[in-house]
Parts: sequence; structure tokens; C-alpha cells
Amino acid sequence: MRILCRRDGLLSAFQLASTAIAGHDHKPVLQNVKATAGMDRCTLQATNLELGIRLNFNSTIVEEPGEVLLPAARTLAIMREGADEEWAVETRDNTCHVRGQSSEFEFSTEEPTHFPDVPEFDADKYHEIQAGVLREMIRRTLFAVASESNRYAITGVLWELEGKSARLIGTDGRRLAFAQGAAIAHAEHSASGLTSIVPAKAMQLLNRNLHNPDETVWINFKANEAHFKTENVTVYARLVEGRFPRYRDILPKKANVKIPLIVGPFFTALRQAAIMADDDNRKVILHFAKQKLTMEACGADTGRSKVELPIDFSGKSAEIAFDPKSLIDMLNVLPADATIVLEMADDKTPATFRCGDDFSYIVVPLV
Repeated sequence: MRILCRRDGLLSAFQLASTAIAGHDHKPVLQNVKATAGMDRCTLQATNLELGIRLNFNSTIVEEPGEVLLPAARTLAIMREGADEEWAVETRDNTCHVRGQSSEFEFSTEEPTHFPDVPEFDADKYHEIQAGVLREMIRRTLFAVASESNRYAITGVLWELEGKSARLIGTDGRRLAFAQGAAIAHAEHSASGLTSIVPAKAMQLLNRNLHNPDETVWINFKANEAHFKTENVTVYARLVEGRFPRYRDILPKKANVKIPLIVGPFFTALRQAAIMADDDNRKVILHFAKQKLTMEACGADTGRSKVELPIDFSGKSAEIAFDPKSLIDMLNVLPADATIVLEMADDKTPATFRCGDDFSYIVVPLV
């Protein structure tokens, strides 16, 4: 195999593929990225058996087709530290030569046939969704996913694909983010129930590959795996074992108070009030009165804050308290000029923040 490529293009593609590299407790062969050179392009593959990526790298000239296993850490170091802009990668008898104008590297490689190839996307049943829509849905749910799995929260995002609708749900047990968008089903493909849970790391990898908002993403779910495909990238993931919490059972059934808030001003005021919420008292109290929101926080060692914000509200006075981080995380993924509506029954039951018809965020208040 012999290919010619630019350093920046290969470095970018290699960094992306390396996201799926296995840890050192896996088989040594999984510490490699497999490069396969065809007649007009090079494909990079990386996997840890639970997650995999197949990336078409087009910014290359293939002088001799072939394949090679490139040790991920060493190859990344060469690309980062090398000063040459043009590189030639050539393999002979399990030895790889990487040459630039002013530097040259030679190292041994493993047999490419020992590498478990990442499955290609070959499904007859699938959904299509616009990349820009999916990227926004991922941003609006992934932040709410638990960092550690437990009985009530799973480290993944639940997918529901039915007909012309795609829904993503993420939760850590104290908050739940729900986003939906338009999709197109082919051959009656669906993913429903509480078991189509894609790991958070796979969601992050998929999100990093959604560069062009207008391109199409093809999605297929099988019994225990999910496949995602764009024009140049295929992401494979084994689904999280177990069942997602029955989230529909915890959705608030009624709301006595509905309060509209503009994201930008609310975000600014909340961050100001949260300055005085210390580690022992991570609480900001929201007081709603006619045309005014007052936010207060205090800490034994920090002091006290009080921030007022004019709002469009004329109902009865209401009060509720939240961990400010739970609200800041939500506001971070919404446009500053968007309007959200806080729906609450009282200060003890979960409250809902809605942004249009496509995003809901349910959070447990502090008492």
C-alpha cells in the first residue's frame, strides 16, 4: 500500500477515528486504526467492539491499494509533531514507512486480517433524518444523561423512531430531557419501547460527525445494536443492556402555573444568583410575582445574592427552588432569543420547561 496525503487532513481524520479506540485492557490489536486504500479513497476503521467507526478519508492520492494497521498513539504523535505538510504512507511486509520532506518514520505493524472490521451499513429498513435536526436533538438530551449507571439512570440516550417522528430521551434520575424531530421511515423501520438505548460515547462520536446540517443521516436499529451512516462516516454501537426508566409514568400530569421566560436574560440572571450557592447549599430559590422574578441564593461561607428580572407574568405568586447547574445545563443548549415556559404544580413536584413543541425538560426541585 502507498498513499499520499496532507498532514492536517490525515490528523483530523485520525483523531476522529481514534475516539473509538479500545482501552489498554482490551486486545492489543484494538489499539490500532485500520487503513484501507482503494482506488479513489482511504477508509479508516477503529473499534473497541462496543463502539466502532468507519471513516472515508477522501483527501488522499492512492498510488497502490492495500491495507495496514496503524498503531493509534504512535501515528497520532507523528502527525501532531511532524512539521511536513505532505506525507507518504507506505507498507511492505508488515513494516510501515511514513515519510515527509524533512522526516521519516519506520515501525512494525500487525497483520490487518486480525482486526475485527466495523460493520458496514447495509440495512433495508431504516430511518432518515436531517443532520442539523439530529445534532440539535443530541445537544438537547445528551447533557442530561447519567455519568454512572444505576438502578434509575442509564448512561445512554433512549431512541424512539416511529413513522415520521424521531424522539431522544436522556435522564440521570433527577432530570429528564426530551427532544423530537421530523424523520422519514423506510420499509416500516421502527425503534420503540424502553430498550433502544445508545451509549453516551456513541452519541458523542455521532455528534462530532454531523458537520453539514443539510446532509442525510441513515439510522438502523437491530436487536442489540445501532448503525448510523452519513455520506462519509458509519458509526456502529452495541446498545446499552437493560431497560430505560418508564419515563412516561413520571411526566407531570398537571400544571397550576405557566410562566414564560426568555432564555438569554433568564440565563444571565441565574448565573449571577448562583454565584453565592456554595457546595453545601447548591440551591437557587425562584420567586415569581406579577411582572417580576426574584432569584436568591446563600451559603454559609459565601454570602447571599438577590437578582431581579422583569418577566411577562401576571398570575398568582409562586416559588420553587432548583440546583442552578440543572438549569444552566438546559439553558446552555437553547438559543438566547428562545422562549421557554416553566410549568409547575407546586414547589415539591417535578417541574417542566418547554421550548416549542420539540423540547421538554423535567427537573426535580429542591425542598
